[in-house]
Amino acid sequence: MRSLTPARSARTARSARLLLTATAVAALALTATACGPEDIAGADGSTASPAAATGGSGKPSGDTAGQDTSGGSSSSGTPDAGTGGDQGDSGSGGGDKSGYGQSCGTNDLDLTVTWEARPISHYIVTAKAKSGITCYLDVNTPSVSFGSKAEGVASPVGQGGEDPIKLGGSAVAHAGISPKTTPGDAGVQFDHVVIAVREDDPDPADVELPDTATVEKPIVTNWSTRKDEVVPRII
Repeated sequence: MRSLTPARSARTARSARLLLTATAVAALALTATACGPEDIAGADGSTASPAAATGGSGKPSGDTAGQDTSGGSSSSGTPDAGTGGDQGDSGSGGGDKSGYGQSCGTNDLDLTVTWEARPISHYIVTAKAKSGITCYLDVNTPSVSFGSKAEGVASPVGQGGEDPIKLGGSAVAHAGISPKTTPGDAGVQFDHVVIAVREDDPDPADVELPDTATVEKPIVTNWSTRKDEVVPRII
């Protein structure tokens, strides 16, 4: 047998290397086709797609900078949490007051005192409900006192009287006061009178008198819608 020449041996070795290279390239191509980028394993052995790694937005899911974290999204079908409180108030109506349709407290009323000369000298208390309030004077006689001593408390004389009287809008009620029912000039002078719709009212009104009154054994009438029914007299 003849031995191979050096040139033929070199060609045979080069052909073998080319065959091995082609086989390796083919094997790599099959691997790349079978495994897409989404199947590439992570460092912990799990698999994740690029969209999952970025939260679907192209940004890492842990990056919340610039995002609205207030929870006020309308996509959930529920209103913003910040608007819920106002709806609870809207049902009551803007013009309603807490004293509507109930007993009048002194602080529900505007009270004024005027002086009347006829048929006898006396004071007239006029009560009117404050704007937006409707209430009832369901205690027939106001509580009236001059100063803080017992002798300054006006005694009821039972004249007039409508029970109860509804106040609201332009409606008014009147009561008459006589600060002095004794003869002579004796008495204590006052320029204010304390008025309340009931004796235990926590907010009595301190009302200025139109002039200084000499007070001794004062009296007061019931409430009435008519001034001529509240002229105070001892019966």
